[in-house]
Amino acid sequence: MGVERTRLASAVLLIASVAIGGCATMSEQECLTVDWRTIGYEDGVAGYSGDRIGLHRKACAKHGVTPDLASYQQGREAGLREYCVPANGFRLGAQGAKYHGLCPADLDGPFTTAYESGHHLYTLRARVEDAAYRLGAKRSELESIEKDIVRQSALAVSSDASADERAQAVVDVKRLAERSGRLKEEIQQLERDKAVFERDLEDYRATLAYRL
Repeated sequence: MGVERTRLASAVLLIASVAIGGCATMSEQECLTVDWRTIGYEDGVAGYSGDRIGLHRKACAKHGVTPDLASYQQGREAGLREYCVPANGFRLGAQGAKYHGLCPADLDGPFTTAYESGHHLYTLRARVEDAAYRLGAKRSELESIEKDIVRQSALAVSSDASADERAQAVVDVKRLAERSGRLKEEIQQLERDKAVFERDLEDYRATLAYRL
């Protein structure tokens, strides 16, 4: 597990460095001194598709360097065998990431099964988070409306307000009270839904073979 985590951490760092560097996947110095098998291995461990070599080719062409495709492919195939383990498939799915079917045939089945398990976990968590977000938004709206009701109620009986202002305040209080009633019903339903979603999530977590 320690070796696997180290390799996966290295892959994350590789992806981050590539993102910072944009499309230039390799510097001049890297192009001139590169071990293409190592580059292929790193790309495989990071889960890059086979057309990744095209970006390397473009990056190194300006420096007069052509990739060693055979060595790259050998390295990438070895890297993919590190990447395409079920635990990594589960993590990928649990993050909501896409799987593009790049694993070797003999590893694809277990990897895909674990990925789908992780993705279902992702879906269940997203459902809980969405319910919590909507619940928070409606509670905030209800709080705001209740403050408006207090203000409009005060205006409706204020001796400083005109007859038209007091009449409008009465209408506004009625409208706000109706909205408040609907919000309370929606909040109650969301609370029930959220409780069900949380229970479903915990029940599913209890069945998992992998942990994040």
